[in-house]
Amino acid sequence: MKKIDINFDWQYSPDFKEEYIEVDFDDRDFVTVNIPHSNIEIPYNNFDEKIYQFESCYRKKLRLDSFDEEESVYIKFEGVMTFARVYLNAICIGEHKGGYTPFRLDLTDVAIGGHENILVVYVDSRERKDIPPFGFVIDYLSYGGIYREVALEYRNKTHIETVGIKTNDLLTKSPKLEIDLYFKNIYENIQFLNLKCSLIEAESTIYEFEKTLEINEELNQVLTIKEAIEGKCGEELKLWSLDNPNLYRLKLDLIKEGRIIDSQNISFGFREIEFRSEGFYLNGKHIKIQGLNRHQSFPYVGNAMPKSAQYKDADILKYELGVNMVRLSHYPQSNHFLDRCDQIGLLVFDEIPGWQHVGDESWQEISVENVREMILKDMNHPSIVIWGVRINESQDYDKFYKKTNDMAHKLDSSRPTGGVRNIAKSNILEDVYTYNDFVHTGENLGLQKKSKVTKTDKPYLVTEYNGHMFPTKKFDNESRRVEHALRHLNVLEAMQGDKDISGSIGWCMFDYNTHKDFGSGDKICYHGVMDMYRIPKHAAFAYGSQQDDYPIMHVASSLNIGEYDGSLLEDIYVFTNCDSIKLYKNGEYVNTFYPDREKYPNLVNAPIRINDLIGDAIEKNEKFSKGDAGIVKDILINVNKNGLKLRPVDTAKMGWIFLKYKMNMADAEDLYTRYFGGWGGEATSYEFKGYKGEKSILKLTKGQVVNPRLDMKIDSNILIEEATYDTTRVVLRLLDDYGNDIIYANDTVTIEAQGGVEVIGPKVLALIGGSIGFWIKSKGESGQANIKIISERFGVLEKKIEVIKNRL
Repeated sequence: MKKIDINFDWQYSPDFKEEYIEVDFDDRDFVTVNIPHSNIEIPYNNFDEKIYQFESCYRKKLRLDSFDEEESVYIKFEGVMTFARVYLNAICIGEHKGGYTPFRLDLTDVAIGGHENILVVYVDSRERKDIPPFGFVIDYLSYGGIYREVALEYRNKTHIETVGIKTNDLLTKSPKLEIDLYFKNIYENIQFLNLKCSLIEAESTIYEFEKTLEINEELNQVLTIKEAIEGKCGEELKLWSLDNPNLYRLKLDLIKEGRIIDSQNISFGFREIEFRSEGFYLNGKHIKIQGLNRHQSFPYVGNAMPKSAQYKDADILKYELGVNMVRLSHYPQSNHFLDRCDQIGLLVFDEIPGWQHVGDESWQEISVENVREMILKDMNHPSIVIWGVRINESQDYDKFYKKTNDMAHKLDSSRPTGGVRNIAKSNILEDVYTYNDFVHTGENLGLQKKSKVTKTDKPYLVTEYNGHMFPTKKFDNESRRVEHALRHLNVLEAMQGDKDISGSIGWCMFDYNTHKDFGSGDKICYHGVMDMYRIPKHAAFAYGSQQDDYPIMHVASSLNIGEYDGSLLEDIYVFTNCDSIKLYKNGEYVNTFYPDREKYPNLVNAPIRINDLIGDAIEKNEKFSKGDAGIVKDILINVNKNGLKLRPVDTAKMGWIFLKYKMNMADAEDLYTRYFGGWGGEATSYEFKGYKGEKSILKLTKGQVVNPRLDMKIDSNILIEEATYDTTRVVLRLLDDYGNDIIYANDTVTIEAQGGVEVIGPKVLALIGGSIGFWIKSKGESGQANIKIISERFGVLEKKIEVIKNRL
């Protein structure tokens, strides 16, 4: 097989006329674009949701290679939103309904080899009621355009279109490979071909075998071959796991009369998965699933982002948020994202497009086809452990869902099916009862018991929680942002402590644009643990604290009493995996604090709650005896939390202290001011030291802002153009004197891109909640580029970027 990527130098028009199809049409008024491409740039918020819902046209001149009578030439689109009709040399060669799955069309009968051909793609990005997920409302935007890659394929008329690899019996002494071969055969006669199979680890072939295949006269056919591989691969097979995501490649050479006529090279992993009633097992090891849902959208360009941005999202989930699963909500997503999940060991829940609504029979037929397209696209990814074959949060449609479930089982017997619902006691056709549980309101139990939701003995997995129950902006008041994080931990606590729940997948990774029916009225759902730019809220650190690969200590408070109602400072929560934290106030030791195991006995790492900022300072600095100093301290802490609404016992104690030490209310107010208000005194600083055992491993200081500074970080300082343009993210944060984020800031900045890069989105931005992000992309010029940030207040920041043009 010869594959040629064709993602550069397309001509685009944001409208469509029949004359655009003609070969000799003059498209000089079109604009030149590169793929992935969004049909229109969308504002960050506050826009008409129909802004992208229109028909458009893409044109491209293709000089096709010469091909002989034994060859065919195809074009493959990885994703076009929502409907595509494709023309070559003014002749329609096919169409496709649905924007989340790939499609391939045969150009052979129309293509002129060795000459220039004119490719035209009509794209309808309207929310058509005949195509899933549309027909009613959906809580996300679909965007538009040719937003995933496009490639040409030169193939023999008999070739393997798709390969499905299953690894069986890995935990026994007889591991096996099972390979499904999806053939395309143009010849109307039976052929006998040899198939050479090479198992490759790194760059070394560790095992080879051959099979003789009988290919019949059918156009589309599936053959399955099985091979026992025990003892034939040298060393013991290395299994794919979360900590050691070992990958292999299977090279398939189709041989006719001693000549290779087709080849496939597929990445896969050896791993064994099983959902049982008591939980999820990977390679025989019980693992509690702890995940987040992900939309595939980005600011300004919607779904149209290349490989590097997809890789980065997977890395954020694994390494910053510390989760072990991501649910692709609510549709199949980029191959690049899945490749990265394979590489880093991140489990995936893959599902068909849809949101609550189920259409008529023809709509349902497309949805069944979505199941087929999804599985054929994604089935060799070891990270994927379950297929979602039900429209998210829909009602029971047993006849329809029997078809989707049967399709999944027919194509892939190695993975279970799930069907995400939000109704209890729902009919269960799938292998795993997957349920969106929004019962938690802050004070009650984090999750319902399985027995309250379903009576089935099938495995049970929670697929959404929180989200719309407590939307939280990065710039909300501190109490709400902390409560948001605690609600996520409350659910994780309930999940970890319940043996009947396989795991839970929170809603969601980051904020996202949505329709008018949802969100905060500005076309954004603030349901994420990060904002749209993947900048963390407190809840992100709550998730990050649940891993032990690297130390984390996030103090979720600015310690400014004026931030709280009545200036009553609340308990301070630290999201950390430290064993303990020592607190110092203005250099003086206050106390040592430990994880709150009383409230969170089941969490991997419970948060540390700090409820004492005084320590023994009253005993040292005031006239009270040691015992009375403790009483005064407790009363002051209670006043700080609850105001003057004291319990009768505390009122009595306060009266005794007043009488014994000849104090009045003015004296008490003076004490409170000294130890909590700090009015008129020197600025207070707090130092937090995190310990593992007896070793101090982290240190953080909180204090007043005197000299704020603007910080600039870039994800990668190298952009490499290969199959597509490349991108990287830049994050700007306003920091205080100690390097902490300043949340309440909205300073503006101007961005200048110099050299071979350009900014995605607006060039003038305002900080949102003290920070902002943006992406830059390459534009086909090798060399050094420069990103300059200009702030009227903070001056100029610059970063150098190396751009390498290595187009494939």
